[in-house]
Amino acid sequence: MNDTLNLKPGQVKGDTGIWEMVIGLEIHAQISSKSKLFSGASASFGSDANSSVSLVDAAMPGMLPVINKFCVEQAVKTGLALNAQINNTSVFDRKNYFYADLPQGYQISQFTKPIVGEGEIVIDLDDGNQTTIGIERLHLEQDAGKSLHDQHPTKSFIDLNRTGVALMEIVSKPDIRSPQEAGAYVKKIRSILRYIGACDGNMEEGSLRADCNVSVRKQGDAFGTRCEIKNLNSIRFIIQAIQSEAERQVDIIEAGGKIKQETRLFDTSTGETRSMRSKEDAHDYRYFPDPDLLPLEFSDSWVKEIKGTLPELPDTLKKRLVNDYGITDYDASILVEEKDFVDFYLEAANGVDGKLTANWMITELFGALKKENIMFLNSPVTPQKLGELIALISKGVISGKIAKDVFSDMMVTKKSPSEIVKEKGLEQVSDDKAIMKLIDKVISENQDKVKDYLGGKDKLLGFFVGQVMKLSQGKANPGLVNKLLKESLK
Repeated sequence: MNDTLNLKPGQVKGDTGIWEMVIGLEIHAQISSKSKLFSGASASFGSDANSSVSLVDAAMPGMLPVINKFCVEQAVKTGLALNAQINNTSVFDRKNYFYADLPQGYQISQFTKPIVGEGEIVIDLDDGNQTTIGIERLHLEQDAGKSLHDQHPTKSFIDLNRTGVALMEIVSKPDIRSPQEAGAYVKKIRSILRYIGACDGNMEEGSLRADCNVSVRKQGDAFGTRCEIKNLNSIRFIIQAIQSEAERQVDIIEAGGKIKQETRLFDTSTGETRSMRSKEDAHDYRYFPDPDLLPLEFSDSWVKEIKGTLPELPDTLKKRLVNDYGITDYDASILVEEKDFVDFYLEAANGVDGKLTANWMITELFGALKKENIMFLNSPVTPQKLGELIALISKGVISGKIAKDVFSDMMVTKKSPSEIVKEKGLEQVSDDKAIMKLIDKVISENQDKVKDYLGGKDKLLGFFVGQVMKLSQGKANPGLVNKLLKESLK
């Protein structure tokens, strides 16, 4: 049904014309805390099943929750990083529903008075443009446990290790208009969380996941009925699930059907969403203030104190890289995606050409690491060694072509570029007399082409340059070769 030709991102072509997507995201980010939100049990990933469960997590009678101050600080810190309103008073509520991996029969969350109010972030799009996405709220809540349905042919197993783990739920406004924008939004939120240390952002381990609310409408119409796609744990799946769900909704509407508000799951094997349950509204959960927890109250001075601990954030860093190092907006946006990237770059570019460093890091280093399936933190090439390589290129000690060979050796041997250049005798030849000997040889062996060049075939200069470079085994200074050749061919 969906002909993607001439469609803009976020548009779906139906029989009745073009439909647009309206998307809102709920990001669940696990706070980087050693213990849980309301108990002292470990919040670490990968423990044996049911080995990190306190009496509070297991909902034993008489057990009372005690708030984790560190988690509150991280929520406030995240709100500040999202340019959001910090609410000096917030309340914990009980969200009532029954599920086997929720031993209390309710989840402690926030509803009417969240810890963080409205904010916004700016995201970079693939076409070089930017757009602003509004944040509706950020609230604290405890995670539920995990039901395992594939461990036994007739039984489901329950692991309560995640029960009570501290989550921040970051709810966007319905400002997102394409799967690509949704992906960029999640990447930006993840980046900010990692910069400030509030969440490790590890989507594979489930410490950051997203629920996507998707509806479709004709441009300018009121919002349609939305469906929520639960628990997406990769940006690729987020993009695929939104696209698939939007196309499903258009098919139903154009066939005369109506969209049911429901919760759906994304099947990664088929690339389609499937129904999970009818979508609950707030009144279905029968929220009410948790009687065991007092309201959270803190002063402006405490918020200001936390604000003082914020590091330089991606947007500010991006501007600084463009202004101070002369790199493009595009290169800067790639480098600030991860704090580890930008830290590496700042060290590598110290005292050398910033633009050249960015080019080498983004093209050569990232490319080589991806090809060899090496994590960035395990890069065989250190920032100091990359900076040294850039200096050798800038000083004319080696050419760009030779530098690529040197870099390949650095990836394998972990040696410094100077060592490799010295061992292999790769220093660039910049001596006029040595280069003139090569030029004389090339000219004498190609008199027919010299005649053509003098007859007006200027493009043959490239041929002569190539022959000289070949004779020098790539060591001759290309700029000097060009200059001396032009003089000699006169």
